[in-house]
Amino acid sequence: MLALARFGAWAVASPGVVVAKKMSKSTSKSSGKASGAAAAAAAASVAKSSIPASIRSRPDASVSISVHAKPGSKSSGITDVGEERVGVQIDAPARDGEANEALLGFMAEVLGVRKREVSLSAGARSREKVVIVQGMSAEDVYSVLKAAANK
Repeated sequence: MLALARFGAWAVASPGVVVAKKMSKSTSKSSGKASGAAAAAAAASVAKSSIPASIRSRPDASVSISVHAKPGSKSSGITDVGEERVGVQIDAPARDGEANEALLGFMAEVLGVRKREVSLSAGARSREKVVIVQGMSAEDVYSVLKAAANK
């Protein structure tokens, strides 16, 4: 269910999506309480929009992270948190699943969760991977990864 916030004659349905339809006078008139609720919804929407698309909440209360793995590096680290993917250097070679295991262990360590709460959903044989994290919100994952990337 999308909450519509009123901005002039236009409505914002979700971050970055503008409903190109003018609101009728009946929907543009509202009480002070409704305007406050719309402002709160808009503020929450703006806060969520700051999370890049590479980090997504899933319906099963987990978080999906699109990762670009860079195996064979000198040390493991988060290189960047971008809109499309999170760059992760891995200090293990890309053979026999060593880099995947090292990636999952490193992500668990950085995010502060158990290794069993981090799994690989896609990309076992590719540098482009999807990592699933249980027990954290998308906002928390983003803040931890962003802090790790800035070190």
